[in-house]
Amino acid sequence: MESVICKRLEARQFVLIAEIGVNYYDIAAKENITPMEAAKLMMREAKEAGIHAVKFQTYKAGTLAAKASPSYWDTTEEKTTSQYELFRKFDFFGYEEYKELQAYAEQIEIEFFSTAFDYEAADYLEGLMNVYKISSSDLSNLPFIEYQAKKNKPIILSVGASDLPEIEAAIDVIRKHNDKKIVLMHCVLEYPTPYADANLNKIVSLSRQFPELIIGYSDHTKPTDDCDIIKTAYNLGAVCIEKHFTLDKSLPGNDHYHGMDPEDAKKILSAIAYMDLIRGSGEIKCLETELTARKNARRSIVAAMDIPVGTKITAEMLTFKRPGTGISPSLIEEVVGKETIDLIVEDTILMDGMIK
Repeated sequence: MESVICKRLEARQFVLIAEIGVNYYDIAAKENITPMEAAKLMMREAKEAGIHAVKFQTYKAGTLAAKASPSYWDTTEEKTTSQYELFRKFDFFGYEEYKELQAYAEQIEIEFFSTAFDYEAADYLEGLMNVYKISSSDLSNLPFIEYQAKKNKPIILSVGASDLPEIEAAIDVIRKHNDKKIVLMHCVLEYPTPYADANLNKIVSLSRQFPELIIGYSDHTKPTDDCDIIKTAYNLGAVCIEKHFTLDKSLPGNDHYHGMDPEDAKKILSAIAYMDLIRGSGEIKCLETELTARKNARRSIVAAMDIPVGTKITAEMLTFKRPGTGISPSLIEEVVGKETIDLIVEDTILMDGMIK
C-alpha cells in the first residue's frame, strides 16, 4: 500500500495518526473479544472516523524495561508502578499478528505502522510498513536509531523530554545512513500533559531550527470539544498529529484517559478542514469573489465640471469617485494634457474614447 502519510506530507496536507498502541487489550477485555478482534475493531473505527493511519507499539517487556523500572505516568489513572509489570500485560503480539494487522489495514485502506522497541521488532516490521516511528524514549539510544535508519525508510522521530543537542545528534545519525523524510514530533512526556505544559511554541522553534524537516506533534493532553490544542499546533506548523486512540476514554489505565475516541477524531478533522478553508491558498491576487466589489468600490477619474469639446484637460477639471468602471486614477498623468473629443458633463466618469 502506498504511504498515505508520505503522500499527504509531500502535499503539505494534514495527517492524523491514531496511536492505538496496546489499547486493544483493554478493549478486548471490555467487549469480551480477542485482542486481534479488538485491534481490528479499533482500526475500522479509526478508518470510519477519517483517520489517515494507525500505529501500534511492538515490544517485549523483558527487552524494554528492567524489572526495577519505576512508573512515570499518573498513577491515579494507571496504578501499576513498574514499567516492566505494565508492559508485560500487553506484549503478546509478534510477527504473525502484526502481519495480519498490516494485511487488514490494506484491506480497509488505512496505513499501518508500529513503533519498534527492540532490534527483532525493527527487523520483522520492515516489510510491513512504509515508515519507522522512533519513540521519545529512544532519542538517546543512538545505536538503535542508527539500526532503523539503515532500513532506509522515512522516519517519524518524537523529541519529548529532550534538549537541542540530543535532537541534533539523533538527526545526524539518521542522515549518515538515510536521506528519506524525517518528521520531528514535538512531544511532552507527561501522561496526561496539562494544557499549561503543552509548550506548543516549541513547534515554531523546531521549524526554525530544522527548516528542512517536517514538524509534527504527538499529543498527550486530554481531548477537548473545541480541539484548541490540535488546532493551535496545526496553526503553528505541525502538519502531522499523532494522538493515542481508544474506543472508551473512561477505561482505567494505560493510554485511554488521554486518548481520542472516534468522535474526537471527527471533531479534529472537521476543525482542521475548516482551518484549511479559511486559510485559503495564500496566493497574492484578487479573488473571483472580489471582482464585483473591486469594480464598484474603487474609483474612476470623474469630471469635476463641464469640460467643453476640444478642451485640453487640466488636473483641476478632474476628481476621483466610485465606481471604478472608468479610467483609473492611476492613469491620471495620461489624461492630463489630452483634449476632449466631445463635451464631458460634470460628474461624468471618464472612459476610453472620450479623450484623444
